[in-house]
Amino acid sequence: MKGVWVIVVLVLVSRVLGFDGPWNQTDIELSGYDMSTRPNVLYVGMTLIQSARAKGAVCMDGSLPGYNLHRGFGSGANSWIVDLEGGGWCNTLSICTARKSSERGSSNRMYSQIPFLGILSNKPDENPDFYNWNRVKIRYCDGGSFTGDGYNAKEQIYFRGQRIWEAAMEELMSQGMRYANQALLAGCSAGGLATILHCDQFATLFPRGTKVKCLADAGLFLDATDVQGGHSLRSFFDGIVRIHGSRRTLPRSCTSRMDATSCFFPQNVIPTIRTPLFLLNTAYDVWQLKESLAPPRIDRQGLWTRCKANNALCNSNQIQFLQGFRNEMLNAVSGFSRARRNGLFINSCFAHCQSENTDTWYASNSPRIGNKRIANAVGDWFYDRSETKDIDCPYPCDGTCHHLVFRKDDGLN
Repeated sequence: MKGVWVIVVLVLVSRVLGFDGPWNQTDIELSGYDMSTRPNVLYVGMTLIQSARAKGAVCMDGSLPGYNLHRGFGSGANSWIVDLEGGGWCNTLSICTARKSSERGSSNRMYSQIPFLGILSNKPDENPDFYNWNRVKIRYCDGGSFTGDGYNAKEQIYFRGQRIWEAAMEELMSQGMRYANQALLAGCSAGGLATILHCDQFATLFPRGTKVKCLADAGLFLDATDVQGGHSLRSFFDGIVRIHGSRRTLPRSCTSRMDATSCFFPQNVIPTIRTPLFLLNTAYDVWQLKESLAPPRIDRQGLWTRCKANNALCNSNQIQFLQGFRNEMLNAVSGFSRARRNGLFINSCFAHCQSENTDTWYASNSPRIGNKRIANAVGDWFYDRSETKDIDCPYPCDGTCHHLVFRKDDGLN
């Protein structure tokens, strides 16, 4: 049965997080979903990294960064998932100033207790391959996908994404991750991009015999052509790189041959990643549709408003354009997919982030390609049970999708 999610996100939230509406799955869960309807949901408390301040590894407002850890048990006691929280970016001083006073710029304003769902669930019937691992959520408060190293004295804004990454990894190693026999770095949206950018750095933390892989969910942000023939996301990413000082902290395997803004786009980084990487993405990513392909500043007449709100309202010309976007995505991963160590699951849904919600990760009606759910595909790839290169047929062939449908008052149109 086809799933449809109706999402409401406050205008204020979208503006504070930067760009025109940089929500992600975590934002949806915490602001638009009543968790009380799910029995026995695991909530995990946040721990602040006390050693971070001496390293200058602080959130945008100077508060301490944090993480939520649920310990593994049994056969998973020495296995670790480190999940990087997403939540958009800021690319201008005014947006970053607003962001530093939000839950995406200050640990003082974060939800301390958060639900662990999907790949973070502790229930084998919801998360069959990773339920008993040590599962960690690294909270996101730097606004630059855990990159950058700078400070704006006038507005007193810290851009310390790279330092937060390093402090968090040092903290987790001291918490037992140094003894891991297998580890998976994961994240969705801005956290998915961060996973790609830090994948090889993560692998260097462990001895050669440790199995280390990375999973990027909804992190394949493309330098794609928008509806006016331009590249609107490139100008936005350029602002991120400049204001955060990200150039010095991006993978040198990319910056040695390309400009820093190009190296913030995953398509230019994945060819040089040595660590096994799994890309989980929708071919019609709704964040990219709303904020890269047809943002309001480009679609001034609102010709794409109905299509962005509900895929069923897209006309034939718009669907044809979106099929072109899908082709751009498939071309971007064509070389990547030829490496046996890598994995793919690209389904033809209008969605964004599918690993951190039970409904899309491993429920009876979760999205499938063939007869394989996302959790099965990722598990088969991580444990080398089978080679996983799953690419869906073009929309509208897939009846298992959980499409995201937005109400007119969601503030993102």
